[in-house]
Amino acid sequence: MADQQKYYPEGESLAQQINRRHRNGSIWRYLFLASTVIAIVVLIALLYNILNQAFGLVAVQTMIAPDSLVRVYNEELMISASNTTTSEDDNVLVEGIVGDENGVGFFGYAYFLKNNDHLRTVAVDGIAPSANTVADGSYPLARPLYIYTTAEILAEKPQVSAFVDYYLQNSSEVIGDVGYFPAPAESLTASLSKIGSPASINDAAGEILIAGSSTVFPLSQRIADDFQAAGFAGNVSIESVGSTAGMRAFCVDESVDIANASRPITQAEREACRANGREPLELQVGNDALVVVVNPANEFATDLTSEQLTPLFSSASSWSEISSAYPNQPIDRYIPGLDSGTLDFFSEAAFGGELSDLPKEDLIQILAANISVGLGRRLERDQRFYDDTLIFESQELWNEVCASDEPATGCTLPARTTDDVYRLVLERVVEPQVVETWPLLNSLTNRSEIIAEAAVEHPDATVEFRSWLTGTFVTSPQSSEPELAGVRTAILGSLWVIGITILFSFPVGVGAAIYLEEYASKEKPINRMIQTNINNLAGVPSIIYGMLGLAIFVRVLETFTSGAFLGTADGSTANGRTIISAGLTLGLLILPIIIIASQEALRAVPISLRQASFGLGATKWQTIWFHVLPSALPGILTGTILAMSRAIGETAPLVVIGASTFVTVDPTGPFSKFTVLPIQIYQWTARPQAEFRNIAAAAIVVLLTLLLTLNATAVFLRNRFSMRS
Repeated sequence: MADQQKYYPEGESLAQQINRRHRNGSIWRYLFLASTVIAIVVLIALLYNILNQAFGLVAVQTMIAPDSLVRVYNEELMISASNTTTSEDDNVLVEGIVGDENGVGFFGYAYFLKNNDHLRTVAVDGIAPSANTVADGSYPLARPLYIYTTAEILAEKPQVSAFVDYYLQNSSEVIGDVGYFPAPAESLTASLSKIGSPASINDAAGEILIAGSSTVFPLSQRIADDFQAAGFAGNVSIESVGSTAGMRAFCVDESVDIANASRPITQAEREACRANGREPLELQVGNDALVVVVNPANEFATDLTSEQLTPLFSSASSWSEISSAYPNQPIDRYIPGLDSGTLDFFSEAAFGGELSDLPKEDLIQILAANISVGLGRRLERDQRFYDDTLIFESQELWNEVCASDEPATGCTLPARTTDDVYRLVLERVVEPQVVETWPLLNSLTNRSEIIAEAAVEHPDATVEFRSWLTGTFVTSPQSSEPELAGVRTAILGSLWVIGITILFSFPVGVGAAIYLEEYASKEKPINRMIQTNINNLAGVPSIIYGMLGLAIFVRVLETFTSGAFLGTADGSTANGRTIISAGLTLGLLILPIIIIASQEALRAVPISLRQASFGLGATKWQTIWFHVLPSALPGILTGTILAMSRAIGETAPLVVIGASTFVTVDPTGPFSKFTVLPIQIYQWTARPQAEFRNIAAAAIVVLLTLLLTLNATAVFLRNRFSMRS
């Protein structure tokens, strides 16, 4: 009776039992909801942390600006062109054009005014140089003129301080007489504010040393003459050696107090100044119009487009190549030399172009000119630049390396593409460096403060909003520089590894499950022992599988996993630490999960389905293949999805078997060296630089996207098989 009351309560006992069940149900319901909320909050916090690192403002500084490399490349084209005469003295250029009916050249407006009776200007894009076209910015070849000094020089040498103040106060009054155009009033005011409180002329004495641009030289000489006429008792020495040479004397040699320049100081020059304790002050003193001139006998070239200037001063050998309307007469060029700021400015204004637009051959030349032979040889051994030509290595030594027991990877890999060479130029020559980063939230809420802070802390850096997750990031190989690093190699490695893992573990796991559920007798001790071990193996730490893979696949089966049995192994992969070893190791790792999930799916198939098949005369295998497996396949695929998700995120076993933490060559087959996304992420998060954490966050997004894509594909296949069954 007591048992009946216990299991079949009535009256008040029944009501208490129902209330107790409702109460317990409510408790579990609230626990479930709380767990769900906590999981969602944790997921949101995780995503926030990842996205906060993957996007944001960065301050980027380069060792050599890409446009400087392009400028130098264009200057080499001009200097090496046929029938080209160069000189740092503009008077030499004037004399050359005056004496040559086919002559053409360019220099500052002042030198044209001094010789306008013997020269004729050429309009550019239909606009002639004048005070109005320079002031409104419509003339394409207008440029500012500068002088450079430092606050320390101004403080230590009163004569320099007085001269610079006099220069800025009076340049607008005399610049027209020299042949140039006044600087904007706001620029002069800003320049005056940089020099502080100058010394007076009467208190100043000593020598003032100036060197630099031949274009600025006439203006500086006029100011120096007026300065001495105003009472300066010392000596002002000015050398016309070109902007680049003047900057070298100012920054490197420290032999002058002031540098004249017809272009802004470059990043490399500024860094050279800072290396010697000099922080340059940039002071604009006027504007100039670069004038393209021809001999007066040339009556046909009256107006040239910006596009025509490029071949005119580089590749064209006759005027007819510039325009079919021009006669077939040779072009004789008279241009400034490599130390001239005028040449620098003209190269940027007339040629322009981006570093990424240069052909492969020119990029290789830039690389070879800016790296050591030893580094170039190492890069070439990693991967050749041309299929039929060597750049850094002799052919004899290359043949020896390729015939050795451990040949270089470049012996078998195809030549580098243009994109590969461009990346090398960025990495080894331009060397962009992110000197500071800010997370996404701060970048959105404190943008103005960040920009102001960067202007003080990193004056030569460019502040830009950067998405570390870009198409270039996904398609670029790994690099030691976070600004250039990508995950292409890791993505390909992950796909290769997970592909081999599934190809090995899925058929073996499903086959084992079929045997254990459909064929094996559960009464035999051996089968029960196998089942118990499978259940236990599902909980073994993954690093143990790594040790197993190291012992079996890397060492015992090295001849197979290295590809040596096919003759495909090279010196870098003959030790068995290859993709196939990784795939087989992860296959063993997820095999118990697939077996257990497949067994559960097979058990869920009703026994009546089997009996119906047997009743119609089907064999056991026909029943399994045509009826049991199709019904169980959705459950089997669900287990496979879970197993694949675990495998794609594993790191420990792959580290043990020897996955590379740094590899830039894409895997080309199952016997290649490799890395995978989790190892790439781990390696980056272990680095001290903040930028590596940024790209690690971007790589996590890529890994999650890859995982969701693979899972979605598997879910689609599972659902499709579910509808068929």
